[in-house]
Amino acid sequence: MATFYDLAAANRRKSLLLVLIVVGILAAFGASAGIALSGSIEGGAPVAVGAFVVGFLLTLGAYFSGDKAVLAAAGAKELDPSAGREELELDNIVSELSLAANLPKPKVYTINDTALNAFATGRDPQHASIAVTEGLMRTLDREEMSGVIAHELSHIRNFDIRYGLLVAALVGSLALLSDLVMRWAFWGGGRRRGNDREGGNGLQAIFIVVTIILAILAPIAARLVQLAVSRQREYLADASGVELTRNPVGLERALAKLAGDREVLEVATKATAHLYIINPVKHFEERSAGFLATHPPLVDRINRLRALRRAKPLESLAER
Repeated sequence: MATFYDLAAANRRKSLLLVLIVVGILAAFGASAGIALSGSIEGGAPVAVGAFVVGFLLTLGAYFSGDKAVLAAAGAKELDPSAGREELELDNIVSELSLAANLPKPKVYTINDTALNAFATGRDPQHASIAVTEGLMRTLDREEMSGVIAHELSHIRNFDIRYGLLVAALVGSLALLSDLVMRWAFWGGGRRRGNDREGGNGLQAIFIVVTIILAILAPIAARLVQLAVSRQREYLADASGVELTRNPVGLERALAKLAGDREVLEVATKATAHLYIINPVKHFEERSAGFLATHPPLVDRINRLRALRRAKPLESLAER
């Protein structure tokens, strides 16, 4: 039977594979764009290399400072344990569970928002941070908050935080390249090339079409692969979080409360939605139309936790 360590190792292998797939898509997209622009196979190489270099630089930037950008985008402020009872309790929970997980204590931040949510970020356990909304801190009891913090510490221990930063940068690189290609096509790049062919460079015509198709499909494909792995990471973080607390009920109750929360987390974006413990974009929001599901259904996550204590599964969250 696979242990949590086996699952975490498999998780890291999937992360590497995903990064390689996205890098491959980026390089292929760049090569196709180069051929479309130059009309020759040789012309594709420099653009492919350029696309790879841009992706590498963005990934490098995300590795070293992406967590700071995520925290700044969320408006996160470092926790002051002396500010009140809830702040002190949160600090104590993080300290206790960090010891249980054999991890350095991450920095703790709060987000000034009444919505219920939390996330972890950073490049490794030595450079990690956890952020919780003030609404979450004020609403959950100690048992429930312990479940949430254990979940986020599991993301840190499993190196999910590094994966989140790196892949977001690579997917962002693809989106940037796609936007440039679509602007080129919109402003008549393909038509000008077609006029210059005079008799026709068939190869170039084919790759103009291929590049425009890739500009539409490549970011979607990369995002779908990313989200498929992200959902599995949430299940693993739930399970390994329970391993830390030895109590599935706390996280189960916390997820149920989060599921019933109708408050909108305004600071969440497409780039950061996958980091949160639950999808921060509510289904009733107008902006939800542009979001793909970043998390598995909450009822499935709760039922997996209920199975750990042999409780009857729920058909829907309304049964709670």
